[in-house]
Amino acid sequence: MRRRLHVHSGFSLLAVFAALLLAATGNLHAQGVTTGGVEGVVHSQTGAPLVGAAIRATHVPSGTEYRTVSRTGGVFTIPGMRVGGPYTVTATMIGYGDEAREQVLVALGTDSRIDFVLSEEAIELATIEVEAGRDEILNSSRTGAETIIGPELILTQPTIKRTTRDLIKNDPRNDGNYAFAGRNWLYNNITLDGSYFSNPFGLDDPAPGGQAASEPVPFDAVEQVYVAIAPFDVRQSGFTGANVNTVTKSGTNDWRGTVYTFFRNQNLQGNKVNGNKVIADPDLSFNQTGFSLGGPII
Repeated sequence: MRRRLHVHSGFSLLAVFAALLLAATGNLHAQGVTTGGVEGVVHSQTGAPLVGAAIRATHVPSGTEYRTVSRTGGVFTIPGMRVGGPYTVTATMIGYGDEAREQVLVALGTDSRIDFVLSEEAIELATIEVEAGRDEILNSSRTGAETIIGPELILTQPTIKRTTRDLIKNDPRNDGNYAFAGRNWLYNNITLDGSYFSNPFGLDDPAPGGQAASEPVPFDAVEQVYVAIAPFDVRQSGFTGANVNTVTKSGTNDWRGTVYTFFRNQNLQGNKVNGNKVIADPDLSFNQTGFSLGGPII
């Protein structure tokens, strides 16, 4: 009898351990990419890499600063940065003049490339102008087929319902209803600020909150939307359709607000083809309004 109780207790402990392991794995799976970063190389005018240069990236709207130091080969990286911007990135080193880059934008899930060329302070030189071409599509920071919908595109995007469903239409592989590259939307991975909103069972509309006929995240709350079809990033997994990652806005040190409204009724609904009525006059009314307000924490 004692042996049976001992085996049963051991089995219970094993079951509890397995349940905790599955819960932890699910939490890890639910995490999404919500930040970006900058990377680059610091070297002198002779082309020699500079080790120990101080790199400071300042988020202009909020004053948030990120710092690092260049390592072997003059290489530096700043991960985990807040998306958007603009940023002012400055490189400084004793014995060399400072160099700054302004209007730097950080994209979601990628690292913006910035290279610095520092001149010795003992030598008086004219302004150093560095020109470089960058291909937004073919570059080393891309991790596969992807589309990034940033703040500028969000402001100019033609839309009716002002939802993220209209934003993902900028990806040419989307059919307009969360299906990408011919893959059913059940196989997508949808995250909002890192929270998991996928729907593998098909019990709801593919968009978060879709059955309520109004998605809970309007344009005014979105900072960036990242759509990846086949990323090489090991942090993005668990899907065979697309990874749709939405990051909402954060506050700044300035007071800002927006107000919007959308109204639709039966007078805006067509019901005739070549003068022939094909459906009865519908009796419907839809009104969607919202606002946003942000500012510093005093």
